[in-house]
Amino acid sequence: MDMEWELLKELTQAWGVSGHEKKVREIIRREVSGYADEIRTDALGNLLCLKHGQDHPDKKRIMLSAHMDEIGCQVTKIEPDGRIRLCRVGWVWTASMYNDKVMFANGTIGVVSCEGDIEEAKNDVTKLYVDIGCTSREDAEKYVKIGDYCGFVGHWHEMANGRICAKTFDDRVGCFMLIEALKANRGDLPNDIWYVFSVQEEVGCRGAAVAAERIRPDIGISVDVSPDHFYPCDLKGSNAVGEGVGITFGNPSAMVDEYLLEEMVKCAEENGIRYQRDVMDRGGTDASSINLAYYGTRVAGISIIDRFAHTQSSVIAKDDVTEGIRLINAYPRRIFRFEE
Repeated sequence: MDMEWELLKELTQAWGVSGHEKKVREIIRREVSGYADEIRTDALGNLLCLKHGQDHPDKKRIMLSAHMDEIGCQVTKIEPDGRIRLCRVGWVWTASMYNDKVMFANGTIGVVSCEGDIEEAKNDVTKLYVDIGCTSREDAEKYVKIGDYCGFVGHWHEMANGRICAKTFDDRVGCFMLIEALKANRGDLPNDIWYVFSVQEEVGCRGAAVAAERIRPDIGISVDVSPDHFYPCDLKGSNAVGEGVGITFGNPSAMVDEYLLEEMVKCAEENGIRYQRDVMDRGGTDASSINLAYYGTRVAGISIIDRFAHTQSSVIAKDDVTEGIRLINAYPRRIFRFEE
């Protein structure tokens, strides 16, 4: 499969901390224009793209959701000596930020340090500060103000054995896979497919909740990353980069529907799609909000295993992404019949 990896690179490098996804949304709208039957942006900023399927007595509405936002921090105080204090937006590791760079929405670059020993800060972001090169509050306020947001700086690097490294694979790789799947959808599927590029996942899966209430899908599928369990990792399990696309078997934020899971495994095996059984014992995805929307929605999950997630230097495998796109293309071609 010939992939446009430059598009994924562009998506990872876009600035889009939770609640400020505009630049990411602009890239995606540019790419999907002309491929969807309907494109709209809702009040929260979700980008909703509908592709009608063929008429069929068992036709379903399927919602595929990948989030556009990334973790980051917000300015809470500017010290008299120009140092900038932060609070977290989403789950941020203090250790991953220390002695590295952040970027504010206006392009201002800062270096993160710590008041005292980083080991003593534990995971308290308020113990960190950002140096943007200023030595007074008055000077710093020319560039950064209280309430401004910053995100990670993490450039794209090609690695050995088809691995790639960048910031925000969580979840720009999911957005990339939905874009590629939408472009391949010729309207010959038996189901209506909503490709949803959601906002504010990192602060509570808020965008997906609103989108699901509007769409009222029969099936909801989160398309996200899941952590590699390669040491060092605070989670323990079997997920591994390069072992295929992840099919969600366990996710504490939402119980995967048994029937949908069984059909997804069948779909992968029938189409020769390399997959792994993804179990995540902490955290969650958009499936959590979709699951509880309207009168309840059956959910499943597709994931790309991501090593060093929520850092500037995440690592994924191109082959896993390719297999993920194949699964996203194949699964909505199935006929789903639910128990009455």
